[in-house]
Amino acid sequence: MPPKSRRSGRTKQESQRLRAALANPVPAGGVGLRVTDAPGYPLAVDPSEYNCSLLAAQLADEWIEYMAATGMTVQAKVYAQAVNRFCEYVDTHQGKAAAKASLADPDLFKSLVGWELSLPEEYAEGSTRPRLVSGALRTLIVRRDDHRERHVAPELARLARGPALIDWGETTERDEFTRKEKRALVRAAWTSAHTTRTRLRDGWALAEQGRHPAEGSWTSIADLLRGLARDEITVDEIRRNLPLPRQWPAELLAFAAGDGVLVPNNARFQLCCRLFLQLYPATRDLHAFRVLLMDATGHASEEVTSFGESEVEFLPKGVRLTLRKHRAGLLRHRAFRDRPASDAPAPEDGDGDLIVNWPRREASEVVRQLLEVTERVRAKAPHVTDTLFVSACVRSSFTAVFGRWNPQVGGASFGHWLDAMGVEIAGDRNIGRMRKSVKVEKAIVSEGRISDAADDHTEETFAGHYAQGTTLRIMSGQTITTAQQHWLDQALARVDGPTVIAPSDDEDTSRDQLQEAGLSHDEAEAIMTGQLDMGVSHCRNPYESPFSPPGELCAVAPLRCLECRNAWILPSNLPQLLLFEDHLKRLRTLLAPPVFTRLWGQSWVNLRAVIADRTDEEKIQARKHIDAGEAVLDLPLNANTEFDA
Repeated sequence: MPPKSRRSGRTKQESQRLRAALANPVPAGGVGLRVTDAPGYPLAVDPSEYNCSLLAAQLADEWIEYMAATGMTVQAKVYAQAVNRFCEYVDTHQGKAAAKASLADPDLFKSLVGWELSLPEEYAEGSTRPRLVSGALRTLIVRRDDHRERHVAPELARLARGPALIDWGETTERDEFTRKEKRALVRAAWTSAHTTRTRLRDGWALAEQGRHPAEGSWTSIADLLRGLARDEITVDEIRRNLPLPRQWPAELLAFAAGDGVLVPNNARFQLCCRLFLQLYPATRDLHAFRVLLMDATGHASEEVTSFGESEVEFLPKGVRLTLRKHRAGLLRHRAFRDRPASDAPAPEDGDGDLIVNWPRREASEVVRQLLEVTERVRAKAPHVTDTLFVSACVRSSFTAVFGRWNPQVGGASFGHWLDAMGVEIAGDRNIGRMRKSVKVEKAIVSEGRISDAADDHTEETFAGHYAQGTTLRIMSGQTITTAQQHWLDQALARVDGPTVIAPSDDEDTSRDQLQEAGLSHDEAEAIMTGQLDMGVSHCRNPYESPFSPPGELCAVAPLRCLECRNAWILPSNLPQLLLFEDHLKRLRTLLAPPVFTRLWGQSWVNLRAVIADRTDEEKIQARKHIDAGEAVLDLPLNANTEFDA
């Protein structure tokens, strides 16, 4: 059984075949394997695997050209998958006729429709993947049709440019990391970055102590590091010159095993990988810097990994970066200022206030450390100029590779980094949640102003994508509740209504009741003697009306006395209250219900409650006073005219 490639899961022979095809690309329309390393590792479409080899070659050519033109990385795999799946479908459903299939053949129309409609059957219900795959194939067909010299059947072109035959499915927005999780991530990232810098510093220091392995020893760690550091030996030379593992000294065995177990049949490869780890950053090491840059800048993963050394400008108190967002076609120059330590609260362990200006959240410091860590890899990969995220590794063929960082490589993904750092995350382990966490912080700090929180995309994008997080929903609910309570308190303070004094046969008793209710002796005396009579009630102080400026005489008495906290209603006010009730009843017949409620609703409710507390005998006696002309309700002239508006 041939050995498998640790990087891609392919056999060693398959990996060599892909690398050879990558080095010698097939021209458009030619015969052979189509390969691209757009995502950082080889992806292939082999037309010879299908009966519809002509169709496969046509689509594969468009795929290769499209990846080169757009610089697409992660999504490159979707397009390759679309080509392979469609060709498999054509082979299955057209049989021998598949050999003649091509994009210029109108008979391919039914196959394209059938394939697209069958895609949802291969995925879970509601998955968005079928629409993504079908859209990728349509894009390749449209691209080919855009070239005049590449013929595409009109039926296929119209279908590819027309509406999709399947829905997008349902997507569930990822929630942001909790504040506790985010703090743990940032702390782990700083720990990881420090560990990486220390490891590399110690590795190069040890290399300076060694000699050339031919002069020293092929089993000396320092000598092997010296040879690799100065390019005096290659990884393959180490493999060929190393004795059998059982002859290795204990120090070398322990070094090769690292934190794991040394596998005798794979000991040489493990040793070479460990040697490289002492000299160069590995894929897993760079996750920490991505986390720190996303935390410090608030930008997406795609942007913080898309600037090269020439796009970094250090300022006296910060750094200016050129950020690219390929998906949106955006190029932005952003300056990130360092904040003085005195302005920053100390980090805390609980669920207290958010850490917004922690001194270590400085983009300039993160970039400096990243430049230091990747300096030697970038020197060996001069072709990579658009990113600082470069790493080194040893392939199973014992060749050293220096190149662009691929965060999806097996065994070194973001999830593997979380496990290695002991960070526990609930839910999806996706770095995109970090972006959402930072956006939530920005929304909180800006007190909910979307224009500030959405400073690097549209407000519609923020509202539709970032404002759905749990933290913002909870805070929005709390804000709404607080606001509602505030205005309710204001309303109650304004219209909590009059104070009603129970009937009593003794004036002294009534006077005592007024004082017990909170009035001073002079205020109680003025009310009992009628000095503060406002028509339907007495007023504690007509110059402190909630409806008029302080110090001015109340301008709305007696129409709003039933809504005023300064009003005091005595038993003697019952006749005027009944007359006011008659007035409001007349208005109810003249005004539309919504208008009456808006203008007089509170007065009507309070008036009905006061009158309901009086006995029928008291009401009859009050009516007699009214009929005898002993009780009159004096209202302003405008009270007799109401406008339904």
